[in-house]
Amino acid sequence: MKLSRRGLLQGAAAMGSLWAVGCASTREAAVEATRPAAPREGKRILILGGTGFLGPQLVEAARARGHTVTLFNRGKTRPHLFPDVEKLQGDRDPKIGEGLKALEGRKWDAVIDTSGYVPRIARASAELLAPNVGHYVFISTISVYKELPRPGMDESAPLATVDDPKNENVREHYGALKALCEQAVEATFPGRTTHIRPGLIVGPDDPTQRFTYWPVRVAQGGEVLAPPGSDPAQFIDVRDLAEWTLLTLENREFGTFNATGPAKPLAMRELLEACKQASGSNATFTWADAAFLEKHKVRPWMDLPVWVTPGGDTAGMSSVSNAKATARGLKFRPVVDTARDTLTWFNGLPPERQAELRKRAGLPPEREREVLAAWHQEQGGAAKAG
Repeated sequence: MKLSRRGLLQGAAAMGSLWAVGCASTREAAVEATRPAAPREGKRILILGGTGFLGPQLVEAARARGHTVTLFNRGKTRPHLFPDVEKLQGDRDPKIGEGLKALEGRKWDAVIDTSGYVPRIARASAELLAPNVGHYVFISTISVYKELPRPGMDESAPLATVDDPKNENVREHYGALKALCEQAVEATFPGRTTHIRPGLIVGPDDPTQRFTYWPVRVAQGGEVLAPPGSDPAQFIDVRDLAEWTLLTLENREFGTFNATGPAKPLAMRELLEACKQASGSNATFTWADAAFLEKHKVRPWMDLPVWVTPGGDTAGMSSVSNAKATARGLKFRPVVDTARDTLTWFNGLPPERQAELRKRAGLPPEREREVLAAWHQEQGGAAKAG
């Protein structure tokens, strides 16, 4: 079953910072022990955004490491967060209201851009900040690649393009516009830019449900419809991404890095078993093959999140090389910890919020039962559960 390039990009746009939910997240002691101590001299860091999904983790990690943080945003997404952090209000688009005026004349050691989607807008902030900021960290995406047909593709892979560079339709041209944002920032901060390209970002606070579905569904127990267990899975815990983003800033690691994990190849079977371990449920897994799932219109990525069929121009989407980033200190907490923390966060949400998230990705219960019944009927009643 193929996942179209357009479908991938639309999904990537949705899983960025376009949606925001909220709740503080936990940290595992074992992971903390592997992380560097706070630097002796903190840096002054400007975060463009800061109250969505990745942003709050950056704020928490930066302050824990001894840095001073300033946020710049519109003040519309969870303005109650971080009352003791300096907040500057404005709009990334210089054509709207007072635009970037609040940033004029201010100096920071570094800026982390979590909310750049349109080249014109990314260029505007970069040009304004260039004289007074030493380092620009741009949060990009692996969707910048034209295609990912082979496992192990690295940062040198060809980038997506758009015929009209003035096109600002993010939903239709998410990856190509992100690539142009990278180029705009690099042109303004030559040799002083870090481009971080995460894949699927997961963990507590995830607004997309494109990982959360699995720990929540597995915790419910019973027979779980699953994709081929040997197919690869790749993602990064938002807390690991935040910590490493700060590390690149502290070490002045310039360049472009794929930031997705885990460190070693992970199969869907291992992911789901980790979800089972996290909740201690009695779940069993029915590993349906891709042909059956396609026949019954079960979509990869959306109906069965994280999973992408290993074929076509997205065959390598879940096997992107992260060697360059791991060589520079990118580390990953155990998958079971991410699953457990995500489940704890989800269970702490109000029922209406849980119901809203369930609509965003994953199979509804009745649809899953229908597909499982079809599987058993076609297999002659022999359940393939494990």
